Amino acid sequence: MIPTPEQAWELLCEFNEGDFHRRHGRTVGDVMRWFAQELGFGEEAGVWEAVGILHDLDFEQWPEEHCVKSQELMRQRGVDEAVVRATASHGYGECVDIAPESQMEKVLFAVDELTGLIGAVALMRPSKSVSDLEVKSVKKKYKDKRFAAGCSREVIERGAAMLGWELDELIEKTILAMRASPNVD
Repeated sequence: MIPTPEQAWELLCEFNEGDFHRRHGRTVGDVMRWFAQELGFGEEAGVWEAVGILHDLDFEQWPEEHCVKSQELMRQRGVDEAVVRATASHGYGECVDIAPESQMEKVLFAVDELTGLIGAVALMRPSKSVSDLEVKSVKKKYKDKRFAAGCSREVIERGAAMLGWELDELIEKTILAMRASPNVD
């Protein structure tokens, strides 16, 4: 079964009670949908969104088994192997050895950490919004390793490289994707 975004949301909520993880799932799902449409995969936008929603399915309850437990949970529910693999691949090099191969997997790998960093930068602005956020503001905070220290710059840079994009291009597109999201302020 390839879950719809609505089914993915229900599954995420089953294992995540906290607002932080639910909101992050929605944000990454919306960003993934935007990228699917932007990169010519519009007919698969719902799958990309579902993958974004589900990528941290196990993190709230099983952080030490992240990207491993989620595979088990999804397989128990009959979720299609392509979705299971795609969600797990975002943990490549950190918690699993499943390298991102498809464009969808590479985008997820690249934007997961970056959405958190961009969101943190936006909260520091007077507007507290991505609507007026520019790449240079993100880059300034990006250089400060203490700012949003949990967001791995190495993973973001590896993601940009996997996509064959410069870091600025990845940041700019992710800002645009977050602006288009109804779930991001």
